[in-house]
Amino acid sequence: MKTWRELRGFPLAIRLLLVNQLGVNTGFYLLIPYLATHLGEDLGMSAAVVGIVLGVRNLSQQGLFLIGGSAADRLGARGVIIAGCAVRTLGFALFALGDGLPVLLAASVLSGLAGALFNPAVRAYLAREAGGRRAEAFALFNVFATTGALIGPLLGSALLLVDFRASALTAAAIFAVLTVAQALVLPAREVEPSAGGVLADWREVVGNRAFLAFALAMVGMFTLENQLYLLLPAGARRATGWDGAAGLVFLVGTLANLALQLRVTRALKRRGSRARWIGAGLALMGLAFVPPLLVAGASPGGRGTAVLYALPVLAGALLLYLGIMAAQPFVMELIPRFGRPELTGTYFGVFYVVSGIAAAVGNTAVGWAMDTGERGGAAWLPWACCAGFGLASAGGVAWLHRSGALPARTEAVVAAA
Repeated sequence: MKTWRELRGFPLAIRLLLVNQLGVNTGFYLLIPYLATHLGEDLGMSAAVVGIVLGVRNLSQQGLFLIGGSAADRLGARGVIIAGCAVRTLGFALFALGDGLPVLLAASVLSGLAGALFNPAVRAYLAREAGGRRAEAFALFNVFATTGALIGPLLGSALLLVDFRASALTAAAIFAVLTVAQALVLPAREVEPSAGGVLADWREVVGNRAFLAFALAMVGMFTLENQLYLLLPAGARRATGWDGAAGLVFLVGTLANLALQLRVTRALKRRGSRARWIGAGLALMGLAFVPPLLVAGASPGGRGTAVLYALPVLAGALLLYLGIMAAQPFVMELIPRFGRPELTGTYFGVFYVVSGIAAAVGNTAVGWAMDTGERGGAAWLPWACCAGFGLASAGGVAWLHRSGALPARTEAVVAAA
């Protein structure tokens, strides 16, 4: 009920963007997690080709975030959001209609480009519309995104009982509806003309050393968030011997997010600086990997021990979600404060490029630790690696805060809150 009352307190544009994010994550997660299986098992492609198709999608998105952010600043976030949803509609429809490698590569490029367009644009629009309530707006954004990430795989599993094309066409239909909804309802906002060119904007943002340092410090947040889809589900399955245990990780997180996200954000907003809570959230995300480490490598001997071994993994998932709840809304609130309001989209675009590259390196390290631990009988290694990422990122944010590198206006907002 509190989430609903908070939602109604925001203007229509923000409410639509929140519902949009629910639809975006639902459509994305009902298709993408099952794409590799479709390519390998249904179409008989080799692992190398599957890796190319998936890699092209990821590279298209991560590499073009800067384009999407600049387009939001120059052309207006509304048009870029609509274009992104329309492009993803086409990309997902191609996954349903084409079996040849050229068509699948085109679908991957289009679906990645779509994310590069609307992800920074949505956040830029939200930051501008929310004003002094940015933290609460991004907290709700996290609630809707997490809910969509749970609904999507469940819906995808049901649709796969028909076939993969049913999943792809449903995902495309969701994005088509979102495209029409944004076009009909999302208000247009006047775009402030920029004095320089796009390259000048990029140089200004990339030249902001404090901002780049902050983006790099967020490697822990993005790397550890990704473990919700890699290490934690694998740990839950191994600890219990039950494939369905992976779903419990998402269920625990979604329920906690729905119940606590707004409460956490409001409580922390009234107590201390934003940087303090970003650092604390990152530290908690790192410590979340300690309980699963205690049962790493254990093999369940029966139903009773399976439940016992599952508890540390689920406790770790809950702590990880709590850390995300503490840090993420304030991270999103802080990014636009590093520079001019006219460059909000560009700042979000550069942030996602830098943190995406850093997170890719981090995920590679976690994957290496998983393989090495498996071969060497050191099942604890990837969990320890993740804990180190979180604590290192927390230390980086704390250092930036103590050195005065983070925007001072953040503290002023806290004092007035």
